[in-house]
Amino acid sequence: MRTIIIEDEEFAARRLENLLYACDSNIQVVAKLQSVKESVIWLTQNEHPDLIFLDIQLEDDLSFAIFEQVEVKSKIIFTTAFDEYAIKAFKLNSIDYLLKPINQDELCKAVEKYLNWNKEGNMIINPIDLRKILSDNKPAFRERFMVTVGDKLKSISVSDIAYFFSTSGITFVVMQSKSQYSVDYSLDNLREMLNPKEFFRINRQYFVGLKAIDKVVLYPKSRLKVVLNPPADTDLFVSIEKVPEFKQWMDGE
Repeated sequence: MRTIIIEDEEFAARRLENLLYACDSNIQVVAKLQSVKESVIWLTQNEHPDLIFLDIQLEDDLSFAIFEQVEVKSKIIFTTAFDEYAIKAFKLNSIDYLLKPINQDELCKAVEKYLNWNKEGNMIINPIDLRKILSDNKPAFRERFMVTVGDKLKSISVSDIAYFFSTSGITFVVMQSKSQYSVDYSLDNLREMLNPKEFFRINRQYFVGLKAIDKVVLYPKSRLKVVLNPPADTDLFVSIEKVPEFKQWMDGE
């Protein structure tokens, strides 16, 4: 079985590839793609695989934009960080999905389900219809998070958050007051929960709020150093591939 992974987080794509090989040694991951643009080019120039594992939110657009440009012949299983409200739309329309972080057993069951569907010649998904479903049902962005402080629970407002960062597999939120708490979400999850006009993921470890940016320093070769308030524990640089998008975000585009 030939498959491709369309996922803009390199670590997540590698992890999914390894999990797939553990499910079935006959699986061939023939490509790992990161954007709508890259995916359209690949699908235009190559034989379509049997199965596509597809993240919903890519670096340049929602992945449904791929199907508006290419007639995709492959079956599709979504990998998604959308919350329960959106997932109900998947279930109601008999669409298969895997909720991040992906579980090995659930992944293997999804592959087995695909193989059974494929024998019957069924279609798994109508991507154009799904885009409309999610547009109609997409919930509002998060306004509050619940965090644990000792043996108590505390509700924090998104408007008071300066930035998020991830280290050793744990995600932390830093408040404008300099308080810091751990949260039960990955940075991938947070991307779906936060208003993209207010928060931007500058690299693999930091998701920053616009109000927390004190200044941006231009370095040689178009590198950008971001200085936060409250200060981060390390020098922060915008990933090279994100620099154009970051500039647009800062400019309000």
